[in-house]
Amino acid sequence: MSKNCIVAQSGGPTAAINASLAGVVAAARDFGIYDKIYGAIHGIQGVLKKHFLDLSDKDDVFIQKLARTPAMYLGSCRFKLPDMKDDVSMYEEIFSIFEEMNIGAFFYIGGNDSMDTVAKLSAYAASIGNDIRIIGVPKTIDNDLIMTDHTPGFGSAAKYIASSIREIAYDTYIYDLESVNIIEIMGRDAGWLTAASVLARNEFSLAPHLIYLPEVAFDKEQFITDLKEMVKKYKNVIVAVSEGIRDKDGNYISATDAAADKFGHAQLSGAGKTLEYLVKEKLGIKVRSVEVNVLQRCAGHMASMTDLTESFLSGKHAVVLAKNGESAQMVSLHRLSNAPYTYELSNTPVSEVANQAKEVPVSWITPDHHDVTAEMIAYLKPLVAGEVPTDYADGIADYLDVSHLTKVGCK
Repeated sequence: MSKNCIVAQSGGPTAAINASLAGVVAAARDFGIYDKIYGAIHGIQGVLKKHFLDLSDKDDVFIQKLARTPAMYLGSCRFKLPDMKDDVSMYEEIFSIFEEMNIGAFFYIGGNDSMDTVAKLSAYAASIGNDIRIIGVPKTIDNDLIMTDHTPGFGSAAKYIASSIREIAYDTYIYDLESVNIIEIMGRDAGWLTAASVLARNEFSLAPHLIYLPEVAFDKEQFITDLKEMVKKYKNVIVAVSEGIRDKDGNYISATDAAADKFGHAQLSGAGKTLEYLVKEKLGIKVRSVEVNVLQRCAGHMASMTDLTESFLSGKHAVVLAKNGESAQMVSLHRLSNAPYTYELSNTPVSEVANQAKEVPVSWITPDHHDVTAEMIAYLKPLVAGEVPTDYADGIADYLDVSHLTKVGCK
């Protein structure tokens, strides 16, 4: 009897994660190696609750629209599996469900914490001699997964950030007065997304004039000194700052004393607002802070064609790996050249990826700690290339119906 497969999504949404889902579904369908293709609603928790969609008979029209729909068609979760040595019962339950449903492969699309789930499930499968193929498909706007050149989802978020900051610059330049705009961008430990703001610059605008990443210590006094010089030179100054900037002692520059989430990550907000108050106090000029927040994650109308194409192909490659008998692997992308931009898809053991973070190389940050180098620009440019056609209804972007996310039960 033919085996079935399950695909699920986890972690934070992106404009490209559904393209990876589309790639998995298309390849699983076209290869004909699975009888049924199930989508688990709300990640690994959906598996535990047996909440599934049957994706087996989806046609090319659906696949194409799915690839251009932002966020997560199957929904998400932020759920950490316990260590096997502490509690094996949840693993026993998951694999009992796999056996009941005759599952031959499990594809999990997500970021660092999702790869932790892939690694743990793979380790349990090996411990009981189960030959189910478990494959991780990378995604994260943070671009902080190791063992891959970049992560699907990052390019679209980078495109949105750079485009938005250019538009903020146009807004700012209309006034003939001194002003500061501070743009707070996501990035707890890695500054990749904030670094992408550099792409907003063109031949007549140097905005953002200052870029601060969490990989180097942030000094408030030096920041004010830098800002004074920029205001004197350019009058209207735009600052791009990562939410995760820290001082030399490792303390977050934040307006709130934030708690940690279940994965132990600090829940950050307020770096931009903190700096806004500091500028008001020290310089006394017009200043505002803008927290881009969730807007940068799912801007489907601003998606990168490069990003969606790579995401789709990453999903397909995951199925190829399973078909070839691979397991406990994460799909990875390896860049061959910047110009022309070329890359190849490969794979890497997920155990080498989980629970580690890729930071921006310090050599790609200028010695004054408030800008990025030409190497960073060359790295970023190919990832934001290309425009994705968007469907509209009554003048508003139109995506797939996701009302199934508010329902329960198998379909």
